[in-house]
Amino acid sequence: MTTSILKTKKTNKRLRYMTWSIVFIVFCSMTLPMTGYLFTNSETEALAQQSAGETNQRSNFWRAVRGGGSGYSSVVGSDVNTETNMLYNITGQDWRQIRNSWIAEYGGWSLFAVLLLIVAFFSLRGRIELSEPASGERVKRWSLPERMLHWYTAILFICLAITGLSLLFGRAILIPLMGPEGFALWASFAIALHNFAGPFFAVGPLLMFILWVRHNLPHSTDIAWFAQGGGIVGKKHPSAGKANAGEKVWFWIVIFLGLGAVCFTGFALIGWVQEYFGQELTRALAQQMHIWHTVSALLWIAIFLGHAYIGTIGSEGSIDAMTKGHVSAEWAKQHHDLWYEEVTTAEADEEQSESMERSQAT
Repeated sequence: MTTSILKTKKTNKRLRYMTWSIVFIVFCSMTLPMTGYLFTNSETEALAQQSAGETNQRSNFWRAVRGGGSGYSSVVGSDVNTETNMLYNITGQDWRQIRNSWIAEYGGWSLFAVLLLIVAFFSLRGRIELSEPASGERVKRWSLPERMLHWYTAILFICLAITGLSLLFGRAILIPLMGPEGFALWASFAIALHNFAGPFFAVGPLLMFILWVRHNLPHSTDIAWFAQGGGIVGKKHPSAGKANAGEKVWFWIVIFLGLGAVCFTGFALIGWVQEYFGQELTRALAQQMHIWHTVSALLWIAIFLGHAYIGTIGSEGSIDAMTKGHVSAEWAKQHHDLWYEEVTTAEADEEQSESMERSQAT
């Protein structure tokens, strides 16, 4: 009996030791990591005292560096070149911060938000169906050269968009998938292809302007088209000529934003502006051109996604215009009734004139 009592006491004593040991370990694991705040506070107080009574030489040095103070530099150039006699050029860091933190981050999320909005809109609205059953009557809309120009520009646009976006988001998206070596190989190819295809692409919007500007001039019906949501919202389809107000907006976006901003800044970055216009492309100017080029291209791509949606799955029969060159009479009357009236009137007049010529000949 005595032996069993002693064993019980020893067991209880061990349990108490184990319990307090566990409590002590838990307490230490919770409190020891917080001791870092003591050093942080002491360091903060020391820095505050130093800033109040002493001068931080390291801060002063980098403040002077970022201030762009002049000094000896091995960079040579004209007096206009701001890199000459500069101790440390900070524009590269500023450009990198804008590109990687602002443009890449917010631009990427903006494109993703546009895709989500398109998917959500299609889920709620569905495809815009034709209000009348197809009768088999077709109306010629675009000629073969016009369609070839459209697809020439569209294919090069997609090529430039893929290469440009892969270079912008490659570090965050492609390197984890391809690895550094694989991405380096793709990046060198993408840069070469982007710079090579860019000038050829610019020919497309230029020819589009020459051929189609007469169809995209403002008209009084454009206001009513926007007021009625272009037929996308609601059931009513507003009147329009060969190009409705939405297509006109896209046309001028291609000309001003695409040809005027994206292509011009692209020409500057590959050296064409300096070569043909004599404007010296300094590093700071190249960084500004790159920012404008990237922001304009992202905005253009976002709008292009909406244009591609409407022209394909968003509207029944719309894709026929640029694939077959002709559309159904029902589609023409529903979306471009004024243009349909012009076409049918012209065809009727032509048939009448041919009939008169045949009757006179007989």
